[in-house]
Amino acid sequence: MAETVEQGDGWNLTSASGARIPDQVALRAQAKRDKIAAKDLLAPVSSAISLASILVAMSAVASVVPFILVVEVCRQLLRDDTDTGTVTALVVAAFVVAVLRGFLQIIGLVWTHRVDAGFQLTLRRRLAAKASRLPLGWFSARTSGDVKRLLSDDVEALHYLIAHVRLEYVNAMVTPLVILVYLFVADWRLALVTLIPVIGYAFALKAMTSPEFTRLLGGFTAGQRAVDSTAVEFVDGIAVIRAFGQTRKASAAFSAAVDGYADALDAWKTPMTRLQAMADMLLAPVFSTLVVTAAAVGMTTLDWIDPLDLIPFLLVGVGLGAGFLGFAYAGQSLRQGAAAARRITELEALPELAQTAASSGVVDVAGAVRFHDVTFGYHVDTPVLHGIDLTLEPGTVTALVGPSGSGKTTLARLLARFHDVDAGTITIDGRDIAAMPLADLYSIVGFVFQDVHLIAGTVADNLRLARPDASPVDLEDAARLAQIHDRIVELPRGYDSVIGSDVNFSGGEAQRLSIARTLLADSRVLVLDEATAFADPESEAAVQDALASVIADRTVLVIAHRLHTITDVDQIVVLDAGAVVERGVHDALVASGGLYRRLWQSNENAMATLADEQEVPR
Repeated sequence: MAETVEQGDGWNLTSASGARIPDQVALRAQAKRDKIAAKDLLAPVSSAISLASILVAMSAVASVVPFILVVEVCRQLLRDDTDTGTVTALVVAAFVVAVLRGFLQIIGLVWTHRVDAGFQLTLRRRLAAKASRLPLGWFSARTSGDVKRLLSDDVEALHYLIAHVRLEYVNAMVTPLVILVYLFVADWRLALVTLIPVIGYAFALKAMTSPEFTRLLGGFTAGQRAVDSTAVEFVDGIAVIRAFGQTRKASAAFSAAVDGYADALDAWKTPMTRLQAMADMLLAPVFSTLVVTAAAVGMTTLDWIDPLDLIPFLLVGVGLGAGFLGFAYAGQSLRQGAAAARRITELEALPELAQTAASSGVVDVAGAVRFHDVTFGYHVDTPVLHGIDLTLEPGTVTALVGPSGSGKTTLARLLARFHDVDAGTITIDGRDIAAMPLADLYSIVGFVFQDVHLIAGTVADNLRLARPDASPVDLEDAARLAQIHDRIVELPRGYDSVIGSDVNFSGGEAQRLSIARTLLADSRVLVLDEATAFADPESEAAVQDALASVIADRTVLVIAHRLHTITDVDQIVVLDAGAVVERGVHDALVASGGLYRRLWQSNENAMATLADEQEVPR
């Protein structure tokens, strides 16, 4: 058995495969938080849903009345002195009530769906506005799938809570209640017999929601997640796996995950299916009819009831189980909707970037950047950077170097306000960037990162992200400077070629397209995160030439991993464990014998090894 670890988030490692299984106490606490979040989030539409629920309650009562009237019709027809007029009136009344019930049901559903549509529109706009105020680091820490789920899928999951859940629960409560009242009025002894299958179903339902079945369900869910994770790792790493001859080992890991998932599914589903089948049988109309008929035969033999007393139970009593089934089948959708409400509530509670309301229309910027005693951490009391003092003069290039995890990317992204600092200030021309309108900041600071994101659209659409009003001539000039124009004009439709359909750019080509976009933005301060990292050797020179066009006369902060690319920069800043340990120019830092010299020697050894490998004859 694996050790038990990581409690507190609703999961507990207890399975032999290491799959996380839910901790019961944490799950109950989570369910409580979900309900509270759903109640708070849906408070603005609660009154409207309550009014619709009243209509549905009336509809539920009306759904039983036609059956009661049919019972009375049967009683009339079995009498010796049948009153045709009364029978006709009862049948007409049954039709009228049935039609009324349909209208009430339709009005209630249409009402809640209109409320849901309005609420979703308002909520989506609210979340879109929220997303625009979140730090960019929040997005970089999540996949596009995670963001889509929060901003779209979770909103859609609320549909059931608004448009259906309360109506279905009202219907599931009122219909059986009306039936039971009528049956007890008809004959309390047969009514008690009718409750026997319902009581049996209640016990079965309790067993299906017991801690043991919840534990087994947790094992199944954990196994499913393990399969998904292993599959993604296998597909993403297939090139490396094949290159090193580890296909069999990777396949074995995936097979083990699938086997564990199958075992967990069997352990949960087999007993659950048996129990579910037995529970459904208890509420099946045939079973209920047989039970009450058998009891009625015995009671008739004992002269306890008249045979006609069985009619209400055959026509009305058989509908008793359907309402209780509604409770069981609605539970899963209710839990999913409540969990979505909690995630949306947590998203809306996230801290935002402080923003000035409107742009001041800054046009004349020198680009002097100053980090003054900057401290920052992704988690409270765990600083990643501390006491950073750094000045970037206008028109100079500063390179950040250091071991992996030293804080280089974090420091550079603070300049672009991916996050706000915990202490200290970052200024541009003496203005605190935390007090600048974001529109002003992003007109001053541009980015060229390793991981280039191209949107679905044409080449021109991607370039105009930087400047929507850019003319075709502007696009071409920027593309020429970025060494990507010739590649674009070779495409089937040139600048109107659709990315992903007409063309798929290589890493180096996408990087040069990103550089052209930055040139169009004409930002005075640039942050470059090793822009040649994903470029192939043939295109690295082209990317470097393009970068030379970008950095001219601008204030540039470069995150450098390949040290041979930054030997001529104006200032090299060496970070280690989140602090500045050295600064200066290349020759002086190499001569000093500190951390930079060790990093440079490692870089030289790596370059020499690469050169030797390229000289090996094939």
